[in-house]
Amino acid sequence: MKLLFDQNLSPRLVGRLSLLYPGSVHVYHIGLDTASDAALWDHARQQGYVIVTQDVDFSEMSELLGFPPKVIWIRRGNCSTDEIELILRQRRDAIADLDTNASAGVLTLL
Repeated sequence: MKLLFDQNLSPRLVGRLSLLYPGSVHVYHIGLDTASDAALWDHARQQGYVIVTQDVDFSEMSELLGFPPKVIWIRRGNCSTDEIELILRQRRDAIADLDTNASAGVLTLL
């Protein structure tokens, strides 16, 4: 499963999580760091990414537009990159379930 990290998350997560989520990218590395949410949504859908964000907008887009792409919404408020990394490591099984569950489009992680 490939993750697309939104601009509100650190680009360092790509390298830190590359063994768990190979092929993942950060919007900064692909020139989409200033793109609209709609452009990120379309890119993720076309390229087979799961969007990882701390922004409610993508969860709302999933409700309106359906999926793909699927969304991992981290609702932890202000937290460190280390905390985000730990969440994505600890919740690997739930993230894998999101990827294979045909009826789920958003995974909320607290």
